[in-house]
Amino acid sequence: MSDTLLWILSLALILAGLAGTVLPALPGTLLVLAGVVLGAWIDDFSRVGWGTVAAVTLLAVLAWGLDYAAGLLGAQRAGASRQAIIGAALGTVAGIFMGLVGVLFMPLVGAAVGEYLARQDGQRAVKVGVATWLGIMAGLVAKVVIAFMMIGIFVAALLI
Repeated sequence: MSDTLLWILSLALILAGLAGTVLPALPGTLLVLAGVVLGAWIDDFSRVGWGTVAAVTLLAVLAWGLDYAAGLLGAQRAGASRQAIIGAALGTVAGIFMGLVGVLFMPLVGAAVGEYLARQDGQRAVKVGVATWLGIMAGLVAKVVIAFMMIGIFVAALLI
């Protein structure tokens, strides 16, 4: 396979990874990492060395951890029930099939419905739903920022 095709594949992985930072069906930062590793490999790690790959890998792991923890922390802070957390997860999956608006707001709906089913308190359900959603959105923003940091480090290594 020619280097040009490999660079196109590397770029495609990175772009798919950026999309995956907001679409839960795609492993965003993992795809960005794969694109970076492929780009480093194409060049025999001469411009993008192992140190850069290690730094980008650490950022990918950090993004994954923050994404996971942020939603849980938002839910825990509001005192969410187990059903609310399950509802948020189900809402996230359902949101995939509803486009960007579904991806952004179905976790809130799922958490609120789960909390309502657990405690039969509408006001509390809304509070838990919003808190869970805010946590998820904070994780999403962190994941997007970290993905751009990963790309920036890669590009800087290529150009310097």
